[in-house]
Amino acid sequence: MYETVYDTIIIGGGPAGLTAALYCSRAGLRTMLFEGEGYGGQIAASPRVENYPGYKVISGNDLISHLYDQAMEFGTETEYAQVEAIRKEDALFVVTADGTEYVAKTVILATGVKNRRLGLANEEDLLGCGISYCATCDGAFFKDLDVAVAGGGSTALTDAIFLAKYCRKVYLIHRRSEFRGEIRLVKILSELPNVEFVLDSTVEELVGDTSLKAVVVKNKNDGQLTRIDVSGLFVAIGQIANNEKFKDLIALDESGYIIAGEDCRTSVSGIFAAGDCRQKSIRQLTTATSDGTIAAVNACEFIGSSI
Repeated sequence: MYETVYDTIIIGGGPAGLTAALYCSRAGLRTMLFEGEGYGGQIAASPRVENYPGYKVISGNDLISHLYDQAMEFGTETEYAQVEAIRKEDALFVVTADGTEYVAKTVILATGVKNRRLGLANEEDLLGCGISYCATCDGAFFKDLDVAVAGGGSTALTDAIFLAKYCRKVYLIHRRSEFRGEIRLVKILSELPNVEFVLDSTVEELVGDTSLKAVVVKNKNDGQLTRIDVSGLFVAIGQIANNEKFKDLIALDESGYIIAGEDCRTSVSGIFAAGDCRQKSIRQLTTATSDGTIAAVNACEFIGSSI
């Protein structure tokens, strides 16, 4: 019926998707990888990666380039296109991308997440130059410097605790008078001498052209603007999973993440989820590549191949 049937279609060209492509292609599966925004995902924008095994220091862009080249060497086919929909037809999956249909025996979703932005004018320009969305990834770069964390949930609180170990001063900026995160974490922070709460306040301005110099915060009660000199701002106001278009096909949790365990199997047999897009507690570069490996191995097993 269909002229071309791929063994697997991978949606997303970040670390999880590229690792899955490498493993599937190396196992001899005919593999198609779709990416709609730019290969590498969020890590591609990081100027320094120090926590990926095998490299003391490497830029995110270089790391992704190496991974991409590996996948291509084993025959991965690629399309720079936005996937619009997936439907199941008997034992096959039909993937629509930019109006064209592609067919596969299995699908690996590696769609990643987007960090919720503050929406400030030069936020994107300062990404990697003082603005970060991952304290565990970038916190060590700010050792003995003053930083701020924006957010009031458990992620923001945990980030502040982590940063307090390295940084001279940590300002925790939250728009409400009370934090939404765990009370236990608030108690720990309140006892740390180098942590200061900046409550009822929002970040209104980022100061700096090529690197962050300060943030300007606004108190919502009196409207007062205050400049806080910091070298880094860690934004922890939530993430948005890129799974909305698949909600009628596979099970998502209340936050929009794909429900899949450590075996990366979703609610639909033959569809796997890898990386930050799936429901999980730890989202790191190494856990993304691990998921890509697991999803690929299970996709091969599903087809009846072996790695």
